[in-house]
Amino acid sequence: MTTLQFKNVYVQSSGCAVGPLEKAGPLGEYFTNAFSDNYCEESTFEKAERRLIKEAVSDTLKKGKLTTHDIALAYGGDLINQCASSNYFAKDLKVPFVSLYGACSTSALAMGHAAIAVEHLQMKHVLAFTSSHTATAERQFRYPNEYGTQKKETTTSTVTGAGAVVLGSKPAAIAVTAFTIGQVIDWNFSDANDMGRAMVPAAYDTLMTHFKDMNRTFDDYDLVVTGDLSKLGYAMLSDLCLKQRFQLDNKLNDCGLMIYDVNNQPIFCGGSGCACSMVVTVSKLFELLQSKRMKRILLIATGALLTPVILAQKEAIPCVAHAICFERKDA
Repeated sequence: MTTLQFKNVYVQSSGCAVGPLEKAGPLGEYFTNAFSDNYCEESTFEKAERRLIKEAVSDTLKKGKLTTHDIALAYGGDLINQCASSNYFAKDLKVPFVSLYGACSTSALAMGHAAIAVEHLQMKHVLAFTSSHTATAERQFRYPNEYGTQKKETTTSTVTGAGAVVLGSKPAAIAVTAFTIGQVIDWNFSDANDMGRAMVPAAYDTLMTHFKDMNRTFDDYDLVVTGDLSKLGYAMLSDLCLKQRFQLDNKLNDCGLMIYDVNNQPIFCGGSGCACSMVVTVSKLFELLQSKRMKRILLIATGALLTPVILAQKEAIPCVAHAICFERKDA
């Protein structure tokens, strides 16, 4: 059984910060912290990504009436080599810190580990955050934007943003009740310009594992949301679920398709990145629970674990997905 269940883990506070394209999207009203350009008032894109983390964490601590002295442990991650954005931010945070890398699945990975620390290590407040930036990710995995390289229509666009959450044992409106740790899956998919479909097998495997471990189906959830499968990957996962005779009933969605207007914004096949699922979760998904429109939501954060060097050596892209279950707890 790879699903851990929690009895006393609650969302104490959360926050996020985004770039201009995200603010202009369908969820713009939920993003109170947004910058007018991708430099985020900084001199480099790498500094801009750290600024996004700083704003998201500061907002989260402020909402929870907390300071860094209240944080017992922090988990964070991003897409840059050596988790540079997270580590450079953490040097100023001055709390015990663990950097995590699960590509775009890092959001669920960080929150899952934070939940373990609260439940099993009896830590009062644990911080989890992730970030991504379209320019830093392009430079890391593809080509710098300045090159003007033509992209395929199957490409996803990295979300510029950061999200953070503080978990604790004090009862609150939203509880973290389960964490399913995914396996690394390799279906010999090697197109770096179509990572949405590459991640589908991992998302499907984690979803089926979660359902089996928890003895549940789609009927037990108001919404099941994947991280960043793109339009093509989302359609592929839907087909796989339907072939297993699951009744979706509009309960399946994808964070990368929620954060952008796919038909009217220049984002190709959908959104992606460590921030994609995190900012959608702490904004839209948490609002659906807090407003009592939904009772239980499953987030399946998906990550393509590729490196440009190994990809150039003609190897495939292994992928992973981790799932977090959020539930509304009525007083």
